[in-house]
Amino acid sequence: MSHDSAKTVPGPILRFHGAAQAVTGSCFELEVSGGRLLIDCGLFQGSKSEKELNYRAFPFEPKQVDAVLLTHAHIDHSGLLPKLTKHGFAGPVFASRATRDLCSVMLPDSAYIQDTEVAHLNRRNRRRGRRAVAPIYDAADVARCLSQFRAVAFAAWFDVMAGVRARYWNAGHLLGSASIEIEIAGSGDRPLRLLFSGDLGPAHKLLQADPDAPSGFDYVICESTYGDEDRAGASEADRRRILRDAVRAANNPDGALLIPSFAVERTQELLVDLQHLIETGDLPAIPVIIDSPLATRATGVFHDHAGELEHGDILSRALRAPNIRFTETVDESKALDRLKGFHIVIAASGMCEAGRIRHRLKNWLWRPEATVLFVGFQAQGTLGRILKDGAHQVRIQGDEFVVRAQIREIDLYSGHADGPELCDWLSERRPVEAGLFLVHGEVEAIEGLKQRVSAVVPNERVIVPRLDDGFRLTAEAAIPLKSDTPRRLDPGKLARLDWHNDVSKLFLDINERLEKAADDKARGVVIRTLRRALGASDG
Repeated sequence: MSHDSAKTVPGPILRFHGAAQAVTGSCFELEVSGGRLLIDCGLFQGSKSEKELNYRAFPFEPKQVDAVLLTHAHIDHSGLLPKLTKHGFAGPVFASRATRDLCSVMLPDSAYIQDTEVAHLNRRNRRRGRRAVAPIYDAADVARCLSQFRAVAFAAWFDVMAGVRARYWNAGHLLGSASIEIEIAGSGDRPLRLLFSGDLGPAHKLLQADPDAPSGFDYVICESTYGDEDRAGASEADRRRILRDAVRAANNPDGALLIPSFAVERTQELLVDLQHLIETGDLPAIPVIIDSPLATRATGVFHDHAGELEHGDILSRALRAPNIRFTETVDESKALDRLKGFHIVIAASGMCEAGRIRHRLKNWLWRPEATVLFVGFQAQGTLGRILKDGAHQVRIQGDEFVVRAQIREIDLYSGHADGPELCDWLSERRPVEAGLFLVHGEVEAIEGLKQRVSAVVPNERVIVPRLDDGFRLTAEAAIPLKSDTPRRLDPGKLARLDWHNDVSKLFLDINERLEKAADDKARGVVIRTLRRALGASDG
């Protein structure tokens, strides 16, 4: 494994192996004199070019990693931990108790989805004469990984390794989510102090308390998912009114309201608000189906931790409501296609990249009486983003579908702070003496946040790392390191549509042009034009 050059200046090294000018794949490597640790180890999501990174070798040797500090359970932060174990990592994974409990249902689900998706892909590959592929990891890898979890309490110091201690603070993003404070002993008269924000929740989040952390750091590594956005302030009553209006607008006696939703937290928040609207008579007792085994199991974890949640009492009542039911088996899920009368289906995944929502979309997307309601962030290159951006046709698992359903969005259920809230959070962390790293955001969001924080941290101390960048951290400044190892992916291809997306759209455009042609003669002209273009490109 290649190492960075210029190792004469003392100080730890921080490398960014994911969530760098992109939202997913969170993984930060911290190399200190006493060893090596990771903060998060998550799956990449988005275009096929990004998702292929999940199958490649890690840009470090897993056997040399001594420990992992996990901010929270979302799969773009935790989803490659079983792969890490599979390839030799044997140390502890430190996490809050609730994060450990959520990972105990989310990581097995991730292995199941991989197994199901790969089996489907391999059937197609055999028909096309292509080689078979293997899942990134399996259930046995997940079981070994989960045995390495160590639960830690909030606001209490613990030793990570020689010369390194850490403390967790509530990040307000998800049950169990944390910002992680790290102190690294060095040759100076005081330790180097770092704070990894993790994902930060917005103010007044439905189930979580506001984020919290101390102040005074050498470095802060801060998320920026919505760094360029300023959401109109909405009270709890406003949010519920907007949801009520969206449900009423979708209410068609022959239709359905499909809500692609993250199985963890977003689904539970929707349940709380729908149940409140039904209890107050603002909505009738509409059938609400949670079509996600993961959401079912995760909701059980939320029920166990209800005492730690705001509005946990309403969630508990929703779980007992006669109009709310959960599907577990595949047959129960398939039976939803035969359901009559207006109903609401909440299904994972939130970006429509996998899971049962794809099957529900295949059944409803082409029907004008259906509505698809997005309630969370849609990364570039995902099916959810393509639909949200107004596509008239899409491809799902190789099949083409015209989009006749109504596509709507409510941005008030986001689990992320917006630009002003991120600035407020950073302001409360001052002073930030040496540097602020902006991560976990697309380029536009990062640039927007960078402009906003100039009054908090001078621009010359704001750093926007790219994938696989490394920095030597001193008490004065972060020193960029040169590496003799090529980047795994050109940073310009992160959080962007790739050639796979272009090919899918090309197929859709060709079919649309052929269908609109007046007759066979006109279709022949289109086909001959395409053949000439292909011949010219070969030449």
